[in-house]
Amino acid sequence: MAEELEVKSLDQVVVRFSGDSGDGMQLAGNIFSTVSAIVGNGISTFPDYPADIRAPQGSLTGVSGFQVHIGEGNVYTPGDQCDVLVAMNAAALKTQYQYAKRHATIIIDTDSFGPNDLKKAEFKTDDYLAEMGIDSDRVVASPITKMVKDCLADSGMDNKAILKCRNMFALGLVCWLFHRDIKLVENFLNDKFAKKPELAKNNIKVVRAGYYHGHNIHASVPATYRIESKHKTTGRYMDITGNKATAYGLIAAAEKSGLKLYLGSYPITPATDILHELSKHKSLGIITVQCEDEISGCASAIGASFAGALAATSTSGPGLCLKSEAMNLAVMDELPLVIIDVQRGGPSTGLPTKSEQTDLLQALYGRNGESPMPVIAATSPTNCFDSVYAAAKIALEHLTPVILLTDAFVANGSAAWRLPDINKLPEIKPHYATPDMKGNYTPYQRDEKTKARFWAIPGQEGFTHILGGLEKDGKTGAISTDPQNHDEMCRLRAEKVANIPVPDLEVMGDKDDADLLIVGFGGTYGHLFSAMEEMREQGYKVAQTHFSFINPLPKNTAEVLMKYKKVVVAEQNLGQLAAYLRARVNGFVPYQYNEVKGQPFVITDLVEAFKEILNK
Repeated sequence: MAEELEVKSLDQVVVRFSGDSGDGMQLAGNIFSTVSAIVGNGISTFPDYPADIRAPQGSLTGVSGFQVHIGEGNVYTPGDQCDVLVAMNAAALKTQYQYAKRHATIIIDTDSFGPNDLKKAEFKTDDYLAEMGIDSDRVVASPITKMVKDCLADSGMDNKAILKCRNMFALGLVCWLFHRDIKLVENFLNDKFAKKPELAKNNIKVVRAGYYHGHNIHASVPATYRIESKHKTTGRYMDITGNKATAYGLIAAAEKSGLKLYLGSYPITPATDILHELSKHKSLGIITVQCEDEISGCASAIGASFAGALAATSTSGPGLCLKSEAMNLAVMDELPLVIIDVQRGGPSTGLPTKSEQTDLLQALYGRNGESPMPVIAATSPTNCFDSVYAAAKIALEHLTPVILLTDAFVANGSAAWRLPDINKLPEIKPHYATPDMKGNYTPYQRDEKTKARFWAIPGQEGFTHILGGLEKDGKTGAISTDPQNHDEMCRLRAEKVANIPVPDLEVMGDKDDADLLIVGFGGTYGHLFSAMEEMREQGYKVAQTHFSFINPLPKNTAEVLMKYKKVVVAEQNLGQLAAYLRARVNGFVPYQYNEVKGQPFVITDLVEAFKEILNK
């Protein structure tokens, strides 16, 4: 009788799938994270793929990775290093082993470690495990390619199509390792390939083969693992990426405001998925236009806004540069517009598939003239929904363009998201012109309290008006070059943005007696929170505050920042938020932690850096 394999219960685990960019590692990782979300685990994912359209097979530059962190409760980051590494070829092992823990379990396809594969991966010897210092006892080495070919020998598929199914074998093996119900995987594949049932059938066959292979090789695995679930709030959950959450947030805002949604966009990594997702929902009256360039994408959205729609445009850093002139037109016209900037590594083309926070000052100041604009930053994939909803609410109620900053990390990453009740979302009331203005309407009449102008839609009898890029007289709406009028209009536009109410900063951790306050913005929230919690567990007095609303700043910003003896601003740029806060808060001189690596923060590095600051 075979010895029963030990089953270990874990609070959390990190799995990294890696292989050639054509090996389907993103799909395998996505299915595994979706299945984990369905059973109630907290998840955080990090797709890490190359910028090459298709690097040479087996090359070091062509490796694609997908890391998922699974926990029994809330999970805030994809994890620093993985407990299980799937390496589908030699190049994947060579490049991805750096992300594995010292005692990680490593799954490899031995059929992809031949002499030619090792040469492409720049191994110097045939003993690749010894060369990398990997203990063979931790390696699950299986001829995956051969087993997949045997499994699908009578399927009628050609060799190329069969090889594309290797990812499903690896997925099945990982599902066995973590006691995942492969029925959930089968349901996913049946839905994904609903129009190609034979393809679904063959992929399911391979998943099962990988799953049962795990049972057959259990002697070479020290243990299998189980992660329980304990969601605190009941409801319907789904695994959602930041880009999809952004699209859903725009849809919800259009529904609540009673407006049609228009997106004018031009494809650019890593923002394109927003356009792709919204284009699927024409049945909801959503209009998407893939324009000929970034400028027309923004300009067409301004036209849609003038016509009375909830208008948005999506891009990344280089596209934001190109849109700046049209964005200035929206500032001058005082039209509602949501501009989504999914930040990536720059400058220029930079690192298209990597993540940074280097567009902050561009978002705040990257336009000619005095052109203030609200700026919001999303903190997680699920927070993208709330952040873009807030951006739309501000745009429509204060008649202003609004920039939402996300980044490649939160946009492509995913998390378990509880579907909201749309009836419980905040009201959105567009700032329309009132009926009593009929016949006397001018475009820059303003609400005395908020300084927002009143929005009249073309075609309304008695509300004829002209907008444009030239300065207008604040009373008549006619073109004006009067110096005093221009000064007044600049101040009114700035006052309108400054008056927008935003939530106060919240301080977490040892908020009353911290020796160090950690400050960040946007997508670094989870890493900074985890670093704070780790330091507190070690006995340090540490607190954290995080900016989602950057312009205007929360009213208690100075109070919070000046309360603590030591403050560190941590950001994935060379100090843009720190510079902005120094300019806005008199006497504020923080420590700084800056990285521009195109990769998420590493929690252990943060902890060590923050300890050094405390010891100064």
